[in-house]
Amino acid sequence: MKLKKQVTVCGAAIFCVAVFSLYLMLDRVQHDPARHQSGGNFPRSQISVLQNRIEQLEQLLEENHEIISHIKDSVLELTAHAEGQPALPHHPPNGSWVLPPESRPSFLSVSPQDCQFALGGKGQSPDLQMLAVYSLLPFDNQDGGVWKQGFDITYEPNEWDMEPLQVFVVPHSHNDPGWIKTFDKYYYDQTQHILNSMVLKMQEDPRRRFIWSEISFFSKWWDNISAQKRAAVRRLVGNGQLEMVTGGWVMPDEANSHYFAMIDQLIEGHQWLEKNIGVTPRSGWAVDPFGYSSTMPYLLKRSNLTAMLIQRVHYAIKKHFAATQNLEFMWRQTWDPDTSTDIFCHMMPFYSYDVPHTCGPDPKICCQFDFKRLPGGRINCPWKVPPRAITDANVAERAQLLLDQYRKKSKLYRSKVLLVPLGDDFRYDKPQEWDAQFLNYQRIFDFLNSRPDLHVQAQFGTLSDYFDALYKKMGIVPGMRPPGFPVLTGDFFSYADREDHYWTGYYTSRPFYKSLDRVLEAHLRGAEILYSLALAHARHASADGRYPLSDYALLSNARRNLGLFQHHDAITGTAKEAVAVDYGVRLLHSLTNLKRVIINAAHFLVLGDKDTYHHDPAAPFLSMDDTRPSQDSLPEKTVVKLDTSPRFLVVFNPLEQERLSVVTMLVDSPHVHVLSEEGRPLPFQLSATWSSATEVVPDVYQVSVLARLPALGLRVLQLHRSLDGHATLRSSTRLYLHGRDLPVRKPEAVPLQVFPAAADDFCLENQHLQACFSGHSGLLQSIRRAGEEQGHRVSSEFLVYGTRTSKDKSGAYLFLPDGEAKPYAPKNPPVVRVTEGPLFSEVASYYEHVQTMVRLYNVPGVEGLSLDVSCLVDIRDHINKELALRFSTDIESDTTFFTDLNGFQIQPRRYQRKLPLQANFYPMPAMAYIQDMQSRLTLLTAQALGVSSLRSGQLEVILDRRLMQDDNRGLGQGLKDNKRTCNRFRLLLERRTTANKDDSLPSTEAALILHRKGFDCSLEAKNLGFNCTTSQGKLVLGGLFQGLELGSLQPTSLTLMYPLGTASNSTNIYLDPMEIATFRIRLG
Repeated sequence: MKLKKQVTVCGAAIFCVAVFSLYLMLDRVQHDPARHQSGGNFPRSQISVLQNRIEQLEQLLEENHEIISHIKDSVLELTAHAEGQPALPHHPPNGSWVLPPESRPSFLSVSPQDCQFALGGKGQSPDLQMLAVYSLLPFDNQDGGVWKQGFDITYEPNEWDMEPLQVFVVPHSHNDPGWIKTFDKYYYDQTQHILNSMVLKMQEDPRRRFIWSEISFFSKWWDNISAQKRAAVRRLVGNGQLEMVTGGWVMPDEANSHYFAMIDQLIEGHQWLEKNIGVTPRSGWAVDPFGYSSTMPYLLKRSNLTAMLIQRVHYAIKKHFAATQNLEFMWRQTWDPDTSTDIFCHMMPFYSYDVPHTCGPDPKICCQFDFKRLPGGRINCPWKVPPRAITDANVAERAQLLLDQYRKKSKLYRSKVLLVPLGDDFRYDKPQEWDAQFLNYQRIFDFLNSRPDLHVQAQFGTLSDYFDALYKKMGIVPGMRPPGFPVLTGDFFSYADREDHYWTGYYTSRPFYKSLDRVLEAHLRGAEILYSLALAHARHASADGRYPLSDYALLSNARRNLGLFQHHDAITGTAKEAVAVDYGVRLLHSLTNLKRVIINAAHFLVLGDKDTYHHDPAAPFLSMDDTRPSQDSLPEKTVVKLDTSPRFLVVFNPLEQERLSVVTMLVDSPHVHVLSEEGRPLPFQLSATWSSATEVVPDVYQVSVLARLPALGLRVLQLHRSLDGHATLRSSTRLYLHGRDLPVRKPEAVPLQVFPAAADDFCLENQHLQACFSGHSGLLQSIRRAGEEQGHRVSSEFLVYGTRTSKDKSGAYLFLPDGEAKPYAPKNPPVVRVTEGPLFSEVASYYEHVQTMVRLYNVPGVEGLSLDVSCLVDIRDHINKELALRFSTDIESDTTFFTDLNGFQIQPRRYQRKLPLQANFYPMPAMAYIQDMQSRLTLLTAQALGVSSLRSGQLEVILDRRLMQDDNRGLGQGLKDNKRTCNRFRLLLERRTTANKDDSLPSTEAALILHRKGFDCSLEAKNLGFNCTTSQGKLVLGGLFQGLELGSLQPTSLTLMYPLGTASNSTNIYLDPMEIATFRIRLG
């Protein structure tokens, strides 16, 4: 009450001063001696002066009225705030909405020590930097003879006299968890027979070897075999005949996948192997992903793997590395100042991982040693020379022919140890193939090994057998750098397998499912956090007997379905239509289950008295804010039915830092009251809900409230039906029909103006920036940041790529455009809708095939610094077309742009004029940006898509692609199953500054995975958008889990397989920049 009196008195005093000032002005006007004239006769000149004075007075009165009005509003707001009422945003004349000041800073500073990372320059320069390699190569694609993409290989017969050639033939079967067939159909038709035969045939001869990669298939098979067969598998693994390579749930795509999901599928596979077989993978095997990210070697290294193998690399790079004997290298992270991220990598040299392209440079000869292709079988050799069974009569000739290929291949590497994979897709599915391959090869090995004059030792081996032999030959321990071997940094995108056939189309193919993948990933992360917290609290309160521990199975299933979708024919959009539907059903099923987990955990956590908790699966305590009717439909927001009794909204923040965010919900009445958990009224924006360009949804309104959400915490809001509209801030809408005769259904409670013609150019602004739009197109034209006199050109446009008219056309994998993109030309001009409000304003433009919305949040913090952009795309009537969104700016970026790798790190790119247009597209899982010395423009994306910068100052992204034909990479289909897809982005313009160089029950433990980011402080510190200070990599966990104690903290390898140090109850952690670290934690 005392504060209220002080505020009122202060306001009244200001008001009195203003009135007294006005009195003095009037008094001066009345008593000015120059105005006094006798007899009432005024000269005309003085009348004119008097008129001017009166006009000045009127202007002064008007300005004073505005001042008094603002003072009055301020006094009322202060008074209301003192009484617990919300301080409301206000809208001054000819200005944008102004929010009341925040009680705490929106941005916190970055410590100077944390800025050193981006300056770099600490480590040694690598021998091979992939950006430099690209600049060096001519990409001339000269005919290399029998090795068409390479060169003729020669050798001297006596080269191995002093050091014999050691050959490891590694049998393998590449099993795609979905591609032409669904995961289950592949399993029942082929995979189970491969694994069943493996157990039998491997036991027939202890010299036989086999490797397996996909744990998703292996675990399904394991669940269906006998204890006797399981014991046999453990024996085969134990004696080194069977090796589990990589050990992930799948062999993931490395272009579109996010590192959360990549780690998750690795953990799922590694934990399964440890629990069921007691084995830890040592070597990585990735023969089929379409290009390779440098994130994967880092994850493998941090999972304690010591070596890895890759195959699908641009043929020109393979040729160059083969010519310089650089096909084996230590792969290092670009940001690593020392050697801690180095992992040994073997690159296969030839076209494919099939048998014709693995024994040596001549596929015509190698195919003769694929004994599945013996005459009478279902497949043969395209080179018209079939294999021959090995007999005593022909073994010498056949062995010499094969040895020649082995020797030629070995000339491409630095050691006298040679790796020869022996397999292909779904190989070894029949016992006859096991016999044909193993018996014939063993006869060749026996002959070669019996001839000392040949100086060769050949045998079956696993992948780690090969790496171990190489390490031994080099005299080093596994994981160390072999003497003389190069260090490489960078990645292997984009991939071309022949000619100008670049695999850059799959960066965008089936964007609907790429988006659904991220939605599931976000829900999984939220569900795992909430479940771990709820379970820990339940155990703390001795209530775990009443908590649904069965939710753990739902979490595990969701992890596995998300992991399955990281497969290199799933998230890539390169599977058959029926297989894509199967993936979609799995994703939706897990999404639905995760919502149940979230509901149950949130229910328990929001209760003050945990004893009142009651779990009823038939009647959930909460419901989610959106639903998806089917696997191929967009989400539908839940409409909250209001009543006089309160409806409670529980909002969860899964981030480790506090957030100030706009929370939006749909309600069935404009008469609504929003209260905090304590019952304090909160201001909110009321907007109409639109079903189309010109029609609102009747009796459905959008309520947006600004909420401060605690880190890893829940906040409860109350919704009431109420006629008291004190805190209701209605948005206003203008609708421009562009000369089209369209019926308009107006909202009842929100003001709407309809204009038949197009608008003039217009702008929206908040406290941080002003965004200006074309009245004709409704598209963005420029952005001006606060404090700058001149804006930056940031114009957007839609474009269309066609495909070639020649025999090779774009498909699910390949992007083969018919030239540069052409402007998108719809039949009708767009309807443009402009909404302005206190918390956000937006521009919606409705075109025939795309509806785009640009939203500007008027809130403190990072959300107010960027534009929220969404594009609802529907190109189901297109034929061989790809829709692109391009931003053109005045940023002088030249040929350089930047894309992320898996949401984990940034990779610089360079537009190569010597390469075709399609070669200059790269994956964008999370972001891309262009910059010059003054500015940076960043496009952040909610789904993986393909991106490029084809000219200085440009950034463009492919939104969707509809293609009518197969591109001859085995799929046998085009891309004709397009969905209505919503692509979401954030567009951020920043000012750069000169850097200052100075399965059953859940475990009692949870896995805590931390990633310390490396900061680039050449941008304004406030624009980093943190709501927490940086700490030079030091983290104290004690205060993070409110109401719980940290019982123990055990550092482990990335996938929890190896303990690193001893467990302790210390809550202090330290990480170097860019490092990811995993800990086992026990909360109580």
